[in-house]
Amino acid sequence: MRIMTDRTDPESGAKQRRAEVERLAAKRAERSAAQLRANLQRRKAQVRARREGQADETEGLPASGGQAARKGGDSD
Repeated sequence: MRIMTDRTDPESGAKQRRAEVERLAAKRAERSAAQLRANLQRRKAQVRARREGQADETEGLPASGGQAARKGGDSD
């Protein structure tokens, strides 16, 4: 005789975990693809600017903090 409990079937739990892992992997792949596309667009823009003889106006990393990072410190 089988006793009813609140626990789910171990197989269905494994299937749910596997589905969650696959969903997270798909989201990771989407983010990675978006970052690669953005990087490609930046590189293409740099190449076009160099061909046209324009200066590359980027300074450091975009997430470096803007003006404070260029001046070399905090704005106290």
